[in-house]
Amino acid sequence: VKPIRPLWHPSEGPAFSAAGRGVSMTRSSNEDTMSDRFTVSLESELAQQFDAYMQRKGSGNRSEAVRDLIREALAREQLDKDPDVDCLGILTYLYNHHERELSKRLTEAHHAHHDLTVTTLHMHLDHDYCLEAVLLKGPASQIESFGDSVMARPGIRHGRLHRIPSPGAEPGAHGHGHAHRHAHGSGKPQEHGD
Repeated sequence: VKPIRPLWHPSEGPAFSAAGRGVSMTRSSNEDTMSDRFTVSLESELAQQFDAYMQRKGSGNRSEAVRDLIREALAREQLDKDPDVDCLGILTYLYNHHERELSKRLTEAHHAHHDLTVTTLHMHLDHDYCLEAVLLKGPASQIESFGDSVMARPGIRHGRLHRIPSPGAEPGAHGHGHAHRHAHGSGKPQEHGD
């Protein structure tokens, strides 16, 4: 297997051309490495903003940053386009546990959606406030609906839902056909097949 050369190296000079407007793309494909290369031209200001974004995110290089942005955009599009696609989600929210029966109503909501809720982490922040993080798995629309219903409850603050397509739901994904060993509760490994 031939190594894949990065799209840009500092010795090659500026990777982004500030000339012209908009984005121009030249694409070439190398079948041996199974990767496509393309060149993007950006205005100088946008290129500087992108470099600052890369530094904030800790991206190793522009290719890595562009790949991450493309994956994120495609995942968002997939979730928007197909409400029944399997996805994973994390719902986080802060609430005052003294709020009238809120703790009880949240517990009832989680039990009513036990098919979506994988696990819940509950953390006491101080005498009044709690933070919960709920891992969810199921159809994208059901996870979004559940998250919205929890975040809309009176007393919930700073609610946020983050969803991504399940690895098996991504276009071109496939199972890898072997079992996984994980420790559960008892600490003894248990088999899980795909």
